[in-house]
Amino acid sequence: MEHIEEITVSELSAWEKGSYLLYDMRDEMSYSYGHLPDAIHVPAAQLQERLQESDGKKAVVYCKKGETSVEAVEALRAAGIEAYSLKGGYLAWLMEAVGREEQEEDIDAFCEEVEKSIRKRFHKKIWTKFTKAITEYELVQEGDRIAVCISGGKDSMLMAKLFQELKRHNKFAFDVKFLVMDPGYSPENRKVIENNAKRLKIPITIFESDIFESVFHIEKSPCYLCARMRRGHLYSKAKELGCNKIALGHHYDDVIETILMGMLYGAQMQTMMPKLHSTNFEGMELIRPLYLVREDDIKAWRDANNLHFIQCACKFTDTCSSCQEDGQSNSKRLEIKKLIRELKKTNPFVEGNIFKSVENVNLSTVIAYKQDGVKHHFLENY
Repeated sequence: MEHIEEITVSELSAWEKGSYLLYDMRDEMSYSYGHLPDAIHVPAAQLQERLQESDGKKAVVYCKKGETSVEAVEALRAAGIEAYSLKGGYLAWLMEAVGREEQEEDIDAFCEEVEKSIRKRFHKKIWTKFTKAITEYELVQEGDRIAVCISGGKDSMLMAKLFQELKRHNKFAFDVKFLVMDPGYSPENRKVIENNAKRLKIPITIFESDIFESVFHIEKSPCYLCARMRRGHLYSKAKELGCNKIALGHHYDDVIETILMGMLYGAQMQTMMPKLHSTNFEGMELIRPLYLVREDDIKAWRDANNLHFIQCACKFTDTCSSCQEDGQSNSKRLEIKKLIRELKKTNPFVEGNIFKSVENVNLSTVIAYKQDGVKHHFLENY
């Protein structure tokens, strides 16, 4: 495949701006977690059609690791389109950005700007909603020792910064530990997490587990099993550190998507709760302080501060086999995201209505419901 044209990240940066168009062929979820500046998201199946409309400009195509994009570029060139594959893909660009930040950045000044953005620019959309959830759902109390669990993504990193800000201004004493579990990350993804923690001045505690290896050969619901195992490990480590709560970075959009997923795929009406008592770790609680924060606002905060985070990065998603929209990685959650987006076109209040639906349950009009594992039928009191 010597005739396939590849271009390195450094070579691309030397090209004149405006002389080429940049296309991201990964799945929509990956693109939303982070992408190259000015990159246009185009699924693999639509690449040829879109590139024929590129006004004669060169096209640079990238995927996660530069494997699927090579095959795509071969097909594009066969169709007479001047296209190039970004060698190493998004990960190569990300590692180059990490290296550049380490060499050039004034960490104190950078972190100060990030914190200022939370207090000023994103005060209403992020800080106010964070503190509202803390108050409304009584998530943090005096004397708490909270393990803020950081996966390496945008949500948990923002949550960590918000907790630092809360400690500076809160009226009562509580303590936090910033906990990172490495379930088997690649060296590149681990480096991204460590670099972001350093840039944001988050004092993380890292511990290892072999969860990715344990679930890799599980065919049925590996993601569900992985999530359960990760939570168990986090509870265990948090308790070992003397914590009574773990904080996870689920946000408002996760909540409404979970409601619809339960209805449409699980045949049940339930939601992601703002806090839960642990059933396996006595005295421990799980809290979700980003419960009222919108994902689009988290993305805006990330982009405004030029931050780059990892996605899931497990052995299932950290490969080029998951770059295409019609691949196995096209999750139910992504389907629900698309459904909500379509519904919003005709009803701008649909997201708020989904969220409020689990606050306005009328048991008099429900045929049956479960409470503490016991099913109750309307005929019991008819």
